[in-house]
Amino acid sequence: MAGYLFSLDSIDSLMNCIDKGTYSTRLSLPSGGLWKIHHEGTFADYSSMAEGDNVYFFIKRKIYGIGILINISGECKFLNYPKANYPDTPDYDTIKSKLILDNGSKESLQYRFVCTFKPSPYFFKDGIDMDETLASAPNQFKILRAFWKLSFIKFSDEENQAFKNIILRRNIEVINNSSIINTIQSDFVKSHLQIEALVSNNSDYRLTTVPFLNNINNPNGSLKHEMAIEASLIHQLTNLEENAVEVFGKWDYLTHQIIASPFKPIDYMDKMDIFGYKYIKNQKPTISNFLVIEIKKGQVEVQDVMQLMKYVDWIKNEYTYGDYSMINAFLLGHSYTQEAIDTYQDIVERKYINGVRPSVSKTWNNVRLVTYNFDITKENLIYEII
Repeated sequence: MAGYLFSLDSIDSLMNCIDKGTYSTRLSLPSGGLWKIHHEGTFADYSSMAEGDNVYFFIKRKIYGIGILINISGECKFLNYPKANYPDTPDYDTIKSKLILDNGSKESLQYRFVCTFKPSPYFFKDGIDMDETLASAPNQFKILRAFWKLSFIKFSDEENQAFKNIILRRNIEVINNSSIINTIQSDFVKSHLQIEALVSNNSDYRLTTVPFLNNINNPNGSLKHEMAIEASLIHQLTNLEENAVEVFGKWDYLTHQIIASPFKPIDYMDKMDIFGYKYIKNQKPTISNFLVIEIKKGQVEVQDVMQLMKYVDWIKNEYTYGDYSMINAFLLGHSYTQEAIDTYQDIVERKYINGVRPSVSKTWNNVRLVTYNFDITKENLIYEII
């Protein structure tokens, strides 16, 4: 299962989250009736949340855990109030009775998305210092090292297990002796029942991409923000929308903006637009395939093909250890230059050796070129392999 690390400013904030069994990111107000790129990125992160993912909190160098996302009425993430994903701000007094999270002021309207969780097995009182966490499994922590200027991050099964390992080891006495009162207790059940009363059979609280796409589409069917395409595609694949799955397949883990370069100053790191993987059927957590998608909002050019292949080689080195056959790569844009198509045909092929005694020479070229188009009647993105 994946994991999420949420950044908070105080222990009081942590207690409030745990007591309610909810977390919400405070977002700046939209400007000029439009969402900004960081708003779209936050939507993408919430869209990929799934029941069973773990939850941790980060406060002043220390990491607290452990929680697990749980579904309420079939979902573990919601809009905080109807149309919270639209780029406008309603009157607080008018919408107050429909808020999932309400701190008693209009500031509550800045909390647009909410996820729900419970302790698993406990939320332990003592946090683990960031340095101790990193030192406990240096080869497993990848995304944590790039946690910079973000409200929260998502990380893979392997890194999630490393988080759990250090927290559980440091709290063995608590786990083995229930008489030791060393856990932060939670009264989340009452809060979850109140949420259920609001969201049950009410689609107004479900996350949708419509308001993120309608206001930034161009007359030719392209979008103005690449992040909006990332968010839409992650949402469509997570919800198994037919067209998206037909083109890109089904994936058990999806995320975006994943580091794909040697460690260096964060602002200069290369990032994959969409990254994912799937498990061998009924054999979780054994991974069968990895996904990488490079996205361009307009016309795909030669350098974009080169960038995708750089990511393919990075995954080969960092995740599949030489086995290209595990990689599924896609280039997604609104259109392609002929030069980009010609370059694609010339450079995507990879020769590699598979196995030992006997070793077998193999060829890989599993790269697909895909176009997207905003369908104004369906208010959604449509994908097509070229």
